[in-house]
Amino acid sequence: MSAKSFDMIVIGAGPGGYVAAIRGAQLGLKVCVVEREHMGGICLNWGCIPTKALLRTSEIFHYMQRAKDYGLSADKIGFDLDAVVQRSRGVAKQLNGGVGHLLKKNKVTVIMGEATLPAKGKVSVKTDKGTEDLAAPNIVLATGARARELPGLEADGDLVWTYKHALVPCRMPKKLLVIGSGAIGIEFASFYNTLGAEVTVVEVMDRVLPVEDAEISAFAKKQFEKQGMVIREKTMVKQLDRGKGQVTAHIEKDGKTTKESFDTVISAVGIVGNVEDLGLEGLGVRVERTHVVTDPYCRTGIEGLYAIGDIAGAPWLAHKASHEGVMVAELIAGQKPHAVDPGSIAGCTYCHPQVASVGLTEAQAKDKGYDIKVGRFPFIGNGKAIALGEPEGLVKTVFDAKTGELLGAHMIGAEVTELIQGYVIGRQLETTEEDLMQTVFPHPTLSEMMHESVLDAWGRAIHF
Repeated sequence: MSAKSFDMIVIGAGPGGYVAAIRGAQLGLKVCVVEREHMGGICLNWGCIPTKALLRTSEIFHYMQRAKDYGLSADKIGFDLDAVVQRSRGVAKQLNGGVGHLLKKNKVTVIMGEATLPAKGKVSVKTDKGTEDLAAPNIVLATGARARELPGLEADGDLVWTYKHALVPCRMPKKLLVIGSGAIGIEFASFYNTLGAEVTVVEVMDRVLPVEDAEISAFAKKQFEKQGMVIREKTMVKQLDRGKGQVTAHIEKDGKTTKESFDTVISAVGIVGNVEDLGLEGLGVRVERTHVVTDPYCRTGIEGLYAIGDIAGAPWLAHKASHEGVMVAELIAGQKPHAVDPGSIAGCTYCHPQVASVGLTEAQAKDKGYDIKVGRFPFIGNGKAIALGEPEGLVKTVFDAKTGELLGAHMIGAEVTELIQGYVIGRQLETTEEDLMQTVFPHPTLSEMMHESVLDAWGRAIHF
């Protein structure tokens, strides 16, 4: 039987893959998506979306506990963990169905199964009904990534969890150890801490949220500790001894090892790309540290073969994958899209308080040799933040002193994951400090702090 032919085959229907498929179809390409598990990939089903649903619950619970601060009364405050999880799963299920509808609407062929690449331009799919052979001059790898597991710290779903287990917990942890303080680790630490767990976070680097600006990381640590978390930096978990109903962690710092027991451990030590069993070796695809090596246009060096999203390396963000998907589809369709600039992609962490950033940190800007101006503005100086009862936070901006270019922006506090896009647009449009200073920000809003931070870099802040 001859292979079914398409203009573009996308392997993986996560936020990179399904977006690439839809954009390709919009441009008149005959497109097929192969997905082995579920529409929307990890982000929609086991990552971005369901975690935000959980964190929304913990945010509301946090405000209920503070009802008196707002002149309200709320008695017998509690939660039903099963119901909390059920809501989260319902949100994911709703969006999963939405992705399927969008692909159908755009006439994208969907095949559920495991894909391999037996030769250039060929895809073999193992389905529950047999094997299907497909062919296309353009193939897009969008297979994503999974949780990294370190020897001795492997998850078992009972005492030791990955993010998947943490999303559908078998119990409410009482004493929780979170290994790793990146976005995933801190978000789960924040969720369970708010619901009442005793949380310890261990980070091997010298600070929590290590990819963020050092000043923001320090601010975050103080807030987390104020909330009752124990933060241990420059520390490693060397071993986990599993017993009945508890885990004893061997925790090393400065060459000294101590032991501490927990009823639950969440391992959040990074991710690895899903590069196995695809046939990449036979095609000569270059893979480094479990990620496919690409050029700025996501080309692998093999004619007609592209890699987007988490499989193509950092930053491991859904919105980066989606934008790469659009870029690759347009490239295949003969258009001339701009390459995705990693320096203009915002990172967001939905802990409490929220953290968001784009561009260079202060240290990175100095390391690159820039003469910089730095502006800061605290939430306590903003009327809307005080009215919201959220006066703890900071907006920080980093500029090239010579040209006024916005090199980076870093924020911590209420709703900063929504605010950061203003600075992202500024970087995309190559906005200078003068443009931002002359922009009128509405009052009363949290966004006014963005304006004040820019003004502060030139010694012109008004309200602090």
